[in-house]
Amino acid sequence: MTKIIKRMSAPLLSLVFLLNMSSAGMAETTVSAEVGFIFNTLLFLICGFLVMFMAAGFAMLESGMVTSRSVSVICAKNIGLYAIAGIMFWLVGYNLAYGIPEGGYIGSFVPWSDASAIDTGYSDGSDWFFQMVFCATTVSICSGAMAERIKLWPFFLFAALLAGVIYPIVMGWQWGGGWLAELGFSDFAGSTLVHSTGGAAALAGIMLLGARSGRFDSKGQPKALQPFAASSIPLVTIGVFILWLGWFGFNGGSQLALGTFDDAVAISSIFINTNLAACGGVMAAGIITRLMYGKTDVIQMLNGAIGGLVAITAEPLAPSPFAAILIGAVGGLIVVFGTKLLFSFKLDDVVGAIPAHLFAGIWGTLAVPLTNADASFSAQLIGVLSINIFVFAVSYIIWSIMKGTFGIRLSKEAETKGTDVTETGVIAYAIRD
Repeated sequence: MTKIIKRMSAPLLSLVFLLNMSSAGMAETTVSAEVGFIFNTLLFLICGFLVMFMAAGFAMLESGMVTSRSVSVICAKNIGLYAIAGIMFWLVGYNLAYGIPEGGYIGSFVPWSDASAIDTGYSDGSDWFFQMVFCATTVSICSGAMAERIKLWPFFLFAALLAGVIYPIVMGWQWGGGWLAELGFSDFAGSTLVHSTGGAAALAGIMLLGARSGRFDSKGQPKALQPFAASSIPLVTIGVFILWLGWFGFNGGSQLALGTFDDAVAISSIFINTNLAACGGVMAAGIITRLMYGKTDVIQMLNGAIGGLVAITAEPLAPSPFAAILIGAVGGLIVVFGTKLLFSFKLDDVVGAIPAHLFAGIWGTLAVPLTNADASFSAQLIGVLSINIFVFAVSYIIWSIMKGTFGIRLSKEAETKGTDVTETGVIAYAIRD
């Protein structure tokens, strides 16, 4: 009998233990503070390196869109601006944005420092890294628009000011708890704060820089692409797919937490809507170019994907999947018609960054109240106007000062030879167009 009791006791004790564990598990609705801290930090780090990978996407997209005589400079600009953004956002940018008083306008000019604590919910370092790659993305938007005729080091100087001062100030107005946040402005992951900011800065630059030599004829019409042929459409396509992938980190990470059931479901929904908006942008651009020109413009389809992604970035959680497709589709249409608008003003945006980021970003931000009942159109409009006017005006002043002093544009001779020869001395391709 004793042996039988001993044999039965072990399974019974195990069963009691499992039942207790199950009851505890059912009662526990959230993870502990430390586990939540770990999950949230991991979210920032993983999504941060996805956004960092977008730097490669921008480099590929721009390298493929410019002529073969300007590819090395594009590569130099993209790795340079990423390094500059990292340094400047550590030096002053982060605290300009997050050191802002509640309802205020500007933070403090001091370097970032780590003050991680369990009650903040995530590591300070992971937050700094996540926010820094957003900053670098903003600067990347300027690179391609002004390609093939801008001097390299004046661009680097502007990149430092945009990353260290201009972007952090407007970022702080919303994400740092500044005056736009108090007003009720809503921009989930940065349709305006990131993308329109980069686009507005680029617009100021190309207006003062002027078009590439021979880009427009005497009637102001863009010339045939032969002298301005994209060096590699496959490279552009790969770049867009990398940007598309990075956008899941961009939008998904902006949920800012992964410690609960609701957060996990929200991030999954954000991924779906982000993906569908890009799909909508691609198809809308493909269909409209076919109808308008009789041919399907692959470059506009690729930029349509970006326009769709930018448009959904302001609110990727609230829309239904169908609404996300429509929002992205409008973004794709805006890219096509925005390109025509720039041509009408003889503005030469080499990669189509301004229609895809500035124009589609404005649309996405204004569209937030259509799916988010907590947002108001008036607050969205004030946010869009204030951010874009501020960024454009400050950027225009900076570009004007540089243009009037040491100059921002290469000579016509240097432009003819190609920026690879004159700026880096490194030829990207042995076979030239």
